[in-house]
Amino acid sequence: MKKLVQSINTRLGIILLSIIFIWAKTILAYFTEFQQLHSANVADYILMIINPIGFTAIFLSLTLFIKRKQLFYLTILILDLIGSLLVYGNVLYFREFQDFLSINTISGGAGMMGHGFDYASIPVHPMDLIYWIDIIVICLLFAFKKIKLDDRYLGRPVAFKYFSLAVMIFGLNFWAADATEHRLVSRQAQYDDTYVVRYLGLGPWLATNGWYTHVANQTRALASKSDFTKVQNYIKQDRYLAPDVKMFGIAQNRNVIEIHLESFQQDLINLKINGQEVTPFLNSLYNSKSVYSFSNFFNQVGQGKTSDAETMLETSTFGLPTGSLFTQLGSTQTFQAMPAILNEEKGYSSAVFHGNVGSFYNRTNVYRNMGYQNFFSQSFWSENSQNATAWGIKDKYLFADSIPYLEQLQEPFYTKYLTVTNHIPYTGLTKEEEDPNFKTTDTGDAVVDQYFVTAHYLDQSVEEFFNYLKASGLYQKSVIVLYGDHYGISGSDTQAFATALGYDAQNWTDYQNTMMQRVPFMIDIPGRTDGRIINEYAGEIDVMPTLEHLLGVSTSNYIQFGQDLFSKNRQNFVALRNRGFVTPTIIKPSGTSKVYYDTNTGNPIVLNAQQQLQVNSIQEKVDTMLDMSDTLNTEDLLRFYTPAGFTPVQSNKYSYTVSETKKRLADEQDSLNARSTSLLSQHGGQTTLGLFKTNDKNLETEIQAMLNKATTFGSDQTTKESTKIKEK
Repeated sequence: MKKLVQSINTRLGIILLSIIFIWAKTILAYFTEFQQLHSANVADYILMIINPIGFTAIFLSLTLFIKRKQLFYLTILILDLIGSLLVYGNVLYFREFQDFLSINTISGGAGMMGHGFDYASIPVHPMDLIYWIDIIVICLLFAFKKIKLDDRYLGRPVAFKYFSLAVMIFGLNFWAADATEHRLVSRQAQYDDTYVVRYLGLGPWLATNGWYTHVANQTRALASKSDFTKVQNYIKQDRYLAPDVKMFGIAQNRNVIEIHLESFQQDLINLKINGQEVTPFLNSLYNSKSVYSFSNFFNQVGQGKTSDAETMLETSTFGLPTGSLFTQLGSTQTFQAMPAILNEEKGYSSAVFHGNVGSFYNRTNVYRNMGYQNFFSQSFWSENSQNATAWGIKDKYLFADSIPYLEQLQEPFYTKYLTVTNHIPYTGLTKEEEDPNFKTTDTGDAVVDQYFVTAHYLDQSVEEFFNYLKASGLYQKSVIVLYGDHYGISGSDTQAFATALGYDAQNWTDYQNTMMQRVPFMIDIPGRTDGRIINEYAGEIDVMPTLEHLLGVSTSNYIQFGQDLFSKNRQNFVALRNRGFVTPTIIKPSGTSKVYYDTNTGNPIVLNAQQQLQVNSIQEKVDTMLDMSDTLNTEDLLRFYTPAGFTPVQSNKYSYTVSETKKRLADEQDSLNARSTSLLSQHGGQTTLGLFKTNDKNLETEIQAMLNKATTFGSDQTTKESTKIKEK
């Protein structure tokens, strides 16, 4: 003990003690509060354990350059305090929002405090004292003079040596992190901060986020209203189309239920393998007379993948050229998005249901800025090894577990379901969950073979949810939109996939790669009889104005780059995010491609003079549209414009914590009373959960257990008897 105290009485000793303390409480937070950062293998855990050391050592070793002893020890104490604040601040924020502190979160903290922030809502626990134990111990050691100030200045050469050692440790950490997750900072930091925290630590995450925030702020600082006027004039002259009078408002006042089909390609529709349909239920919808199905509907995502698809469907603007708009700009972006527009124009409530954490793609912050009233993320579900995959809650569980919340939403509502089971590497299902009657391919490529298995599971999941919607009465009052966000198979797996589809894998070209970017898009309007398969060439950018017009909402005052799929005089080309394009006659796979293909035959073509003029014109339109969208988003130009009758979103109104959400929904039910339009109220306070039928035995058991509990779904007065369902 005496030797330990003596070692602390040196400058190197106090630095080492500080590093140990900061490392220990960071690791404690990683393994408890931060759920082990969703580490999946030994490399993840090793990097998670070592990452606090190098970055912390760099800053603390800088104190060795300080000659005056009083200033040295004061600086050590301040750095200790900053380290404690960084760790504990993230602990509190993660408890509340399942996310890590960002520059915008920290800088916006004062504004939040000034808007009636409830200090009592801060989730402080008695055991949190442990995160401050190092500060307390060091202060006590100084107070009782157990630590004596070391007069000995080690000199610049020695200080530089230890600083270099700290940099080397962090450099090795960074090298190993990038080897584990390639392009960690430039790519992974763009869509989920968990990756950077797991591999580099809380400090490097904040530094990375600070850099991207700085770049975005610099760009936005130079923007002006005249920049917006150029975009506005472009939309009015080149993109806006009046609705088809026969289709306008045919789904007015209906609920909207969007089902995001993760990694689902159009190739799966009507596909048979081993004599069996891969997706029999979705096939039945695709060919239904109540469904408008699009056979040439292309994903238009870039690096932001799923978040890019959401950007287009919610705002009718494109994702960014690199990275994800959600993560790079979403925390401060001005949106005029679907949930806010429908709430303003038609009084819709809104919600997102997702099986992953709220921090993924920065969704918690983005959804607030979009005006979503509710976001039911992974924190709402009881995650376990039975119901979860690496990407979140399995689809059948998501649909079933959402019902106690869905039935509380005031109608009409706008909801979105983000499924996750059909996500690469397509290995999330147990043998018991796989359909024993469905036999997949035997291509020798595990990714491709399992892709069909999880797609089949997704099909069953959607069917079970549709059956619930029909049994509960929601189906007839809703419009259901189903869309694939992006491709499911790419790269080295394409050859095996091509073989499974019956194509010649040896003669695979960019034409086939481009056609594989088609994804399903279906609009089911129960009661309609003119549903059909439409061969119009379209993309995800067109969904928002199409839905708005079907719901009776005029888009003439909004800045939207898509065109209503039912409007006349549409520009019949699809702009790809890589600046390629697709038309009914010619395909250019990318903006830099020198080869053009015949859309119908897939054969390369040599352009004649007329075709050259045509592709030049289309390329100019594609480039202009993408440039205008990028300018609008990167410069946040919508802050200069508020459409008539639209109230800008006040994101601080929305809280997505479990406790706040449950309380808000219950209070809303009670305050509206007889005026409540929720499904729960329509059923006299009786939950409709029992109407959800599934072939998953474990899920069936879970549902029965929930029904047996006197679970309060609506108000505190709901009893066990009121949760029993009157079977229809």
